[in-house]
Amino acid sequence: MSKRILTVCIGNICRSPTAEYLLRERLASRDIQLGSAGLGALAGYPMDATALQLLAEQGIDGAAHRARQLTPAMLREADLVLGMEKNHVDAMVRLAPGTSGKIFILDKWLQGRDIPDPYRQQRPAFEHVYGMIAQGIDSWLRYL
Repeated sequence: MSKRILTVCIGNICRSPTAEYLLRERLASRDIQLGSAGLGALAGYPMDATALQLLAEQGIDGAAHRARQLTPAMLREADLVLGMEKNHVDAMVRLAPGTSGKIFILDKWLQGRDIPDPYRQQRPAFEHVYGMIAQGIDSWLRYL
């Protein structure tokens, strides 16, 4: 049973916080701690405005988010870690070598695709990524 779930990308302002807040919304009735972090986080920054807007359009408020730098302790404390790209998974395993059994790509149960980084792109790129993240999360729900 996953009681602590962590989502991870690079900057922790687009993909991983979107995944975190979508998980929060979908798992609201469950006793699960959710968080996100970045391998190269823009620590202290809020969520990207376009990512925030897409969540708001679904009735989800991500305004409280502030980017955090991923640490080995975060990986050890989590029960499940979901990375956005295969190279994120590899980097996390290198950062905390005993954690590989609980680190997976978000798209694992679908096509195993990397979820591209929409940072500094136009809204259509964010919409595409949002859809991929939502599908990835929905595919995990039966296992949580």
